[in-house]
Amino acid sequence: MILTVTMNPSIDISYPLDRFVLDKVNRVKQVTKTPGGKGLNVTRVIHDLGGEVTATGVLGGFHGKFLAQQLDQEAITHDFTSIEGETRDSIAILHEGNQTEILEAGPTVSQAEQQTFLEKYQQLIKEAQLVTISGSLAKGLPSNFYQTLVKLAAEQQVRVLVDTSGESLKQVLAGEVKPYLIKPNLDELSDLLEKKLAIDRLAEITTALQQPIFQGIEWIVVSLGKAGALIKYQNECYQVEIPRIQVVNPVGSGDATIAGLAYGLSQDHDPKLIMKECMAAGMANALQVKTGHVDPADFHQLVKKINVKKLD
Repeated sequence: MILTVTMNPSIDISYPLDRFVLDKVNRVKQVTKTPGGKGLNVTRVIHDLGGEVTATGVLGGFHGKFLAQQLDQEAITHDFTSIEGETRDSIAILHEGNQTEILEAGPTVSQAEQQTFLEKYQQLIKEAQLVTISGSLAKGLPSNFYQTLVKLAAEQQVRVLVDTSGESLKQVLAGEVKPYLIKPNLDELSDLLEKKLAIDRLAEITTALQQPIFQGIEWIVVSLGKAGALIKYQNECYQVEIPRIQVVNPVGSGDATIAGLAYGLSQDHDPKLIMKECMAAGMANALQVKTGHVDPADFHQLVKKINVKKLD
């Protein structure tokens, strides 16, 4: 079983517009509302791919009940800790090839609620093969909270895939116990290392990934957008080249990438196949109108079109 952790879930609301006019009324013909937060996008894609998955985290208020009901309707197993605060909304306005997001901060998690969640988490990881930790922390949770989750999983010899940024990522990397995998995009990696990195200078990126801060991490997946990814697996670096696609909705594609990684790892696939699967999942998500969903047929076709080459 893959356990997905979402500590600041949301209702993801998508507004597609042919044209977005500032300071005017913009009428939307079609609205989608889905259980969101990066971890729940991961959850749904793993479920679509046929993986065994359980979602956990914190949910509160009317929005929290709506999210739980939506997961039930999709037959997705979940075990969340209830909190008093209201789960947030996250709005994405899709217009003229752009994506403008309006994200609420979300509820505050109390010390007691935090402890209740940690107790639940320690029970769930006993049944888990892998854990994915995605997205931001809700207010009230300490910046090293994800490091605590990594450490607790390591005590049960459970591998952890982390997809976060900023101070949360710094705290995870500063811990004595390292995650099995991290997935920064190029901007996040640049911020982390306080050095501007660019797609057209891959050698600089591979050199940066050799720094002591990354020692002990088995997989580092650096997203490069349309250019695919640069992946460090053990002590080797690989460039993953992807075909062009007609993007329908890019929201959640990074989360789908994590889902592809978790799925491939859970199936004990060959590392190079896993590299293809993570990119294929991200691309397959971008072909769907709904955020955090893939068509398995798209996924398997895309895997065949992705090229992995080892870098010197």
